[in-house]
Formats: sequence, C-alpha cells, structure tokens
Amino acid sequence: MIYRIGLTGGIGSGKTTVANLFARHGVPIIDTDSIAHEITSSHGAAMTSIRTTFGSNFIAPDGSLDRNRMRALVFKDKKAKAALEAITHPLIRAKCEQASSKSNEPYLIFVVPLLIESKAWWRPRIQRIVIIDCEEETQIARVMARNNFTREQVLSIIARQAGRAERRASADDIIDNNDRAPPITLQVKCLHKRYLSLAKKTAKEISWQ
Repeated sequence: MIYRIGLTGGIGSGKTTVANLFARHGVPIIDTDSIAHEITSSHGAAMTSIRTTFGSNFIAPDGSLDRNRMRALVFKDKKAKAALEAITHPLIRAKCEQASSKSNEPYLIFVVPLLIESKAWWRPRIQRIVIIDCEEETQIARVMARNNFTREQVLSIIARQAGRAERRASADDIIDNNDRAPPITLQVKCLHKRYLSLAKKTAKEISWQ
C-alpha cells in the first residue's frame, strides 16, 4: 500500500508552493481543490446535482458553477454549505482514491485545505498530517494581495477554518512558512527524505505480514 501524506494549512499559508516543491522531488500530488474545480466545471460530475439543488442562478453562462455567487451563499447559510458538501465531497473523495490507486511512487501527498475540519474522514486514510504554519497577519497580507480581497473578507474565511493552534495540535509534521523560518525548500527536502524512509519501512512491514 502506498504511503499517504495529508498536507494542509490555513488560507494563504503556502499550500500550493509547498506542494510544488514536493512535486519537484517526484512526489505525486493529489489536490482536492483542483478536483473540486474539475467536478464543478462545465459538464463536471457535480453540476447536474448542483443545478437541481440550487437552481440555474448558480450556474455561470459557460455551464460551470458560479463560484462567487455560491461562495456568498454558503458563507451565510450553513444548510446550503452542507447541501453543497453533500454533493461535492463524495465525488472528490472518490477521485482521490482513484488517483491514488494509480501511483507507483513510494508515497503521495493529498493537498486538503480543510483536512483538519474533516479529519474524521481523512485520518484513517493517511499515515501522516503535515501542516504549513504561518502568522495570521501573514495569511491576511498574502490573500489580500493574491485575491484582491478586503481584510474583512479574509478574516471571515479564516474564522471558518480550523484555528492555528488546532492545526498544530493535529500535525505530525510542521512546515514553518513565516518570514524568519528556514527556507521552505530545505524543510521540504528534509521531510521528503523522512517520508521516503517511512514509506520504505512501512512497505517492508506489510511484506512481512
């Protein structure tokens, strides 16, 4: 069985940057955000159910999900959020399992923004959780610059995610992406070596059973 790592962090923490660094080492990356965009694109697997549940007002002219309208809805309506997740999460998880079954590398990484929030499902399916940690003010500055969001919009998103302390408490490994931290390239390189060793050890233990 392939060794599985779950990578997560708050918005603006640097998940994509870190995932790309692992990919440079040849590690397969399965990004749940990318899968979510795939299934909510025009003719995506989730679109029929989304149209039925939420109506055509939430469908963009090209047939994809109107993400801005849906984001505004689920931020203020917990029932709508739950309904959307009931449609998308099973599809995302199925595609994750499908993609992971095709890998022949020693280990792979799932990038899951809300891994801690959905830990009950993910924890039995991964061997380790690595989080990317940074100061909240750093998150805010990055997201404001990247997405052209207001400070209030970013704070609203952060408030709906697991807190920094909760993420750190759930982590097996932590990548420090603060300004004064060691270069993340070095941190990723060290973790890559550790994960290769753990994957090799796990594979040997399974072969003995």
